[in-house]
Amino acid sequence: MRVMVMVKATSDSEAGTMPGTELLAAMGNFNEELVKAGVMLAGEGLHPSATGKRVRFSGSQRTVIDGPFTETKELVAGFWLWQVKSMEEAVEWVRRCPNPMIGDSEIEIRPLFEADDFGAELTPELRAQEERLRAGAEGAANRPR
Repeated sequence: MRVMVMVKATSDSEAGTMPGTELLAAMGNFNEELVKAGVMLAGEGLHPSATGKRVRFSGSQRTVIDGPFTETKELVAGFWLWQVKSMEEAVEWVRRCPNPMIGDSEIEIRPLFEADDFGAELTPELRAQEERLRAGAEGAANRPR
C-alpha cells in the first residue's frame, strides 16, 4: 500500500525557521534508512504558506487566494510518499522518525487511493489511461527541466 506521510506545519515552519545542522543530519539518516528499506518513494519539505496560493472552485468560477493561510495546525510543512505493507508498518516508521520540528510536532499518515478502490467506475479504458499517465509522469520526473 502507498501512504502519504505529512509533516504538519508549526508557527516556526510558517515563520520560515530553518532546521539546524543536527536536525538536517538526523532527517537525512532517517531518509537513508527509508530508501535502503525500499519504503521511500518521494519526500520533500515545503516553503511556508506565505509563498503559496490556493485556487477556490465554485462551479465554473476560479478564485486565486494568496498565502499566508491561517490555521497553521491544518497546513503541511513537508511530506513523504511511502510504499509499505500496512498502516501499522507506516506507523512504526513514523515512530522512528526524528522530531521534524524544533518544538512539538505532528505527522499524519493517510493511504492513497489505488485503482481497485474505484471499482467498476474505473472502466478498462480509464484504467489504461491512468497507467499511461503514471508512466508518463514517472518519465517526466526523470527528465531535466
